Amino acid sequence: MSEHLDRVKGYLLDLDLTIVAENEAEELVVVDDEDSGIKQLVIDCEPPIVVLEQLIAEVPAEPGNLFVRLLQMNNTLVHGAFVLDEDAGRIFYRDTLQLTHLDLNELEGSIRALSLALAEYGAELLTFLKK
Repeated sequence: MSEHLDRVKGYLLDLDLTIVAENEAEELVVVDDEDSGIKQLVIDCEPPIVVLEQLIAEVPAEPGNLFVRLLQMNNTLVHGAFVLDEDAGRIFYRDTLQLTHLDLNELEGSIRALSLALAEYGAELLTFLKK
């Protein structure tokens, strides 16, 4: 196992996150913390960075001003951003951190920022998805 993945896994366990999947060859883990809204958060060690990415939702057929609103939401996020995949068909939360000097507090801050974003904007995002 890589030194980076081993360190990240240790931090995740310290944060009481549930590791639901792991791929040592790809140096990634998938975690859940459903109490915080975190479901299938992929944490991928890609030296020199670590990428955190969680699927938020499929983009509705008629997105209206969803994309504008996502950009406005991004302005208030502490870490990370709401992003679209290459086909603009899915919305993700994504953050990248430097892997070399990554510490527990930095990783926790990024993960808690996702929880905060979901708490703050989850209901509003659902209104777009129900259209």
